[in-house]
Amino acid sequence: MADPSSYRPKPGQIPESPGVYKFRDEHGRVIYVGKAKSLRPRLSSYFQDLANLHPRTRTMVTTAASVEWTVVSTEVEALQLEYSWIKEFDPRFNVKYRDDKSYPSLAVTLNEEFPRVQVMRGPKKKGVRYFGPYGHAWAIRETVDLMLRVFPVRTCSAGVFKRSAQIGRPCLLGYIGKCSAPCVGRVTAEEHRELAEEFCDFMAGRTGTYLRRLEQRMQEAAEEMEYEKAARLRDDIGALKRAMEKNAVVLADATDADLIAVAEDELEAAVQIFHVRGGRVRGQRGWVTDKVEAVDTAGLVEHALQQLYGEEKGDAVPKEVLVPALPDPVAPVAQWLGDRRGSRVDLRIPQRGDKKDLMATVARNAQQALALHKTKRASDLTTRSRALEEIAEALELDSAPLRIECFDISHLQGEDVVASMVVFEDGLARKSEYRRFQIKSFVGQDDVRSMHEVVSRRFRRYLQEKTDTGEWGPAAEGGAPGDEGADGTGAAAGPIDESGRPKRFAYPPQLVVVDGGRPQVAAAKRALDELGIDDVAVCGLAKRLEEVWLPDDEDPVVLPRSSEGLYLLQRVRDEAHRFAITYQRSKRAKSMKAGPLDTVPGLGESRRQALLKHFGSLKRLRAATVEQICEVPGVGRKTAETVAAALATAAPAAPAVNTATGEIIEDEAASAASSSTRGTGT
Repeated sequence: MADPSSYRPKPGQIPESPGVYKFRDEHGRVIYVGKAKSLRPRLSSYFQDLANLHPRTRTMVTTAASVEWTVVSTEVEALQLEYSWIKEFDPRFNVKYRDDKSYPSLAVTLNEEFPRVQVMRGPKKKGVRYFGPYGHAWAIRETVDLMLRVFPVRTCSAGVFKRSAQIGRPCLLGYIGKCSAPCVGRVTAEEHRELAEEFCDFMAGRTGTYLRRLEQRMQEAAEEMEYEKAARLRDDIGALKRAMEKNAVVLADATDADLIAVAEDELEAAVQIFHVRGGRVRGQRGWVTDKVEAVDTAGLVEHALQQLYGEEKGDAVPKEVLVPALPDPVAPVAQWLGDRRGSRVDLRIPQRGDKKDLMATVARNAQQALALHKTKRASDLTTRSRALEEIAEALELDSAPLRIECFDISHLQGEDVVASMVVFEDGLARKSEYRRFQIKSFVGQDDVRSMHEVVSRRFRRYLQEKTDTGEWGPAAEGGAPGDEGADGTGAAAGPIDESGRPKRFAYPPQLVVVDGGRPQVAAAKRALDELGIDDVAVCGLAKRLEEVWLPDDEDPVVLPRSSEGLYLLQRVRDEAHRFAITYQRSKRAKSMKAGPLDTVPGLGESRRQALLKHFGSLKRLRAATVEQICEVPGVGRKTAETVAAALATAAPAAPAVNTATGEIIEDEAASAASSSTRGTGT
């Protein structure tokens, strides 16, 4: 535990300007990011008597080893910089909201020549219009199925679209009238894009005008005695109204707003958001977080606004945001939201009427989400704590191993030998810390030697980073600078950068687990001894009888089959095995897909794709002259000569066989298919 007075800034050193500050721990890792209207009083408040600090604040300042700050011009800049740093450094003492599940959205890919309507999850992509998120994917599909009758936009994948265009026949949706079939030219690209934009307008809430237009066209068709056309329009109107009924009207004035509610206790907080567009609830999502910093409801709301709109622009930020408490001060946050939207955003607490009633509904959802989360998590926390305690007791450790690293070796008959390192913190997988290794010091199959190399490289990098930060003496410098990167790139370890960005091997584990028995454990222990590391425990988990082996013991430690500690070690070991074999298979697949163009020096992926697209197949490219190859954009004469020489020496691909009929596919088609596969990496 550090004494905050040891790194307290000198009197008068802290400016009184607006700014953002970072606390770092002894390893240089950023553990807390905050902002202040005036840095001097805010930072000074952290260095008062520890007894007067909030328990969470006291834990943070005693964990930290240094503090630094950046001065900005305005509070809005401070808000933006704080959000950017929290996203970049992932500080452990900052409130960070995470979706309690991956919510699906309805997406329209307006960035494609023929836009597609589909269900999407995950991060948003540029040029794609999103609606939602929705609670269930089936709700999106039901809505889309109703609307395709009126807006027959493409919903098929790129492969189906390309296949239909090649054979000149649309898919089933094209035959039943739920796709305008742009793949076979029934509509032009411009007409299809207009359909997609009308679909987006309707989903965005501009429904009244479109329905009135359809009703007018229906009446005109009836007056002209075009009864079949009138009946189709009537059915179209009915389909759109049924789609609209799936989203109940909650605000009669067709308001576009987001409503945010918070439910909290001393330890955790749940946030619920209702997205209302055109007066209807178009989406809902929720977050749950630990209150790792001393923060009130207004602070939770501010963090939620940063999380919700930090990556959004334009109409994705609504005109009105309703919250249970206003951030203090509210003006910079409102201005920041307005800058994201491009126009004024009204940030306020609803006081009366429908909006206050709807806010109460959102608050009830937040309370239920928090109660459900606590019910699920209570057993998980107890189980994980018991597992760590059982491991510490069985291995005779001084304390529970809060960080466990596990190593595994994978190969195929001695070829493509790789290794994995997975990390579990507090009994949970921390996938951002996973690392992959290529075995380079020898060729062949030797799991023991591979384990020694991998553990040596991992901890050599750790010692190197401690040396670079002055935390380790010259005795540890031997061999570290030339070590290879864990990702197999051969990059040398660098110091922890000044920005505080987490490094690959900056933090040591309390326990190293290896997949194997006594030989593998002995190899890992020998690697640590050679580096002078004596404060990291080592054990191995053998698959045959699930025995736990320690370096200096003749007999294994046998944990009960019902032990939570054994179950956790098994999960760690199995995750390391999964990660290693996935990497090994990907390397093998890449080597199997390698083609003649992959070996051409200086020819990157973009120019390989350009060559194959220009000539259509590897066979035509092989037959081309140097002058013809030079016609491809971005390919100079020297590169063209290299490509021609490489293809001339490479053996042509074997003819492809249709596995269904047994016939040999023509060379041209086979070559094109083979080239396409190698070029795309699929």
